[in-house]
Amino acid sequence: MQIADDILYIGVNDHQLDLFEGQFIVPNGMAYNSYVILDDKIAVMDSVEAHFGDEWIGKLEEALGGRAPDYLVVQHMEPDHSANITTFMDRYPEATIIGTVGAFNMMQNYFGTKFEGRSRVVKDGETLDLGTHTLTFITAPLVHWPEVMFTYDAAAKVLFSADAFGKFGALDVDEDWDCEARRYYFGIVGKFGASVQKALAKVEQLDVQTICSLHGPVLSENLEHYIGQYKTWSAYDVETKGIVIAYTSVYGHTKEAVEYLAQVLGEKGCERVVVTDLARDDQAEAAEDAFRHGILVLATTTYNGGYFPIMHNFVQHLVDHAFQKRTVAFLENGTWMPAAAKGMRADMETCAEIEFAEHTATVMGSLDDDSRAQIEALADELVAKL
Repeated sequence: MQIADDILYIGVNDHQLDLFEGQFIVPNGMAYNSYVILDDKIAVMDSVEAHFGDEWIGKLEEALGGRAPDYLVVQHMEPDHSANITTFMDRYPEATIIGTVGAFNMMQNYFGTKFEGRSRVVKDGETLDLGTHTLTFITAPLVHWPEVMFTYDAAAKVLFSADAFGKFGALDVDEDWDCEARRYYFGIVGKFGASVQKALAKVEQLDVQTICSLHGPVLSENLEHYIGQYKTWSAYDVETKGIVIAYTSVYGHTKEAVEYLAQVLGEKGCERVVVTDLARDDQAEAAEDAFRHGILVLATTTYNGGYFPIMHNFVQHLVDHAFQKRTVAFLENGTWMPAAAKGMRADMETCAEIEFAEHTATVMGSLDDDSRAQIEALADELVAKL
């Protein structure tokens, strides 16, 4: 793939992977992106995951056409991008490796060396002259690791953005960017919204016409949309008007109550209700929906004096990823002593700027006239908040 006249894509597609980072389902695989800038001096932008070293080196050799690279720019030290650093440095003994001080500290941890004598530590705003291309290094700590930097090529107006603007999915699969980029962002980067905002402020000062992420497609059209999405996500603003109901159900009674709530919400004018069964659906996608919409209903059963473990895991995921600026409501089930709503609220109170619904619907075993009335009252309140 040609990014510009003298910038080539040399990344790989991984269809062997089932779980990214050991937890995120990736039915369409994953891309590990790397690029090479062929100028008077040659710079390679990052490496790839360990299992694809030979394929990556083969693509690099073909792109080099007999030349030798001068630099390896390391923007991010997560192993899916850094695993072949030593392979590269062994193969090209005259090359210099470039990264932040944090990146070299991590190299010591992973590889037992900081490549002394063959390294250059760069700071925010420092440049590297390749000939026609001048690279400017932009530190972007905690997007989403502390050593991260972006690289801007002023000649080609290309931003090499590390993991920012990345998505799940290999490049040989055609799929919507927003959905898998959103799931990727909130699952992996989402806790660090303030850091993303700081990085975006630096990017907005540049004339960027192409974004080259370490995951996902090269973005060269409609950049306002992609940057706009990142602004919305990193500010934790509501992207889509609607209500998400995330639930677990043991014997079907809580599910029945959730289905009744969804029905009543629709009847009362809510045009978008997303229902997800946390025991069976992808929890990362459920979290994506929770961050995307403005209202979240958590529905589950009392369990061991608290609330159902799968729901507890989901709530903890939201808390860990800085869930905020949302309305949260509860629907609980408890045959003899309901405690789920109290437990969920206590955990969600650790999140910033959460407005809790005044009404909580309680089902004592199975739906009856009283619990239906409570659900209808909750639906009235939530529709009014829309």
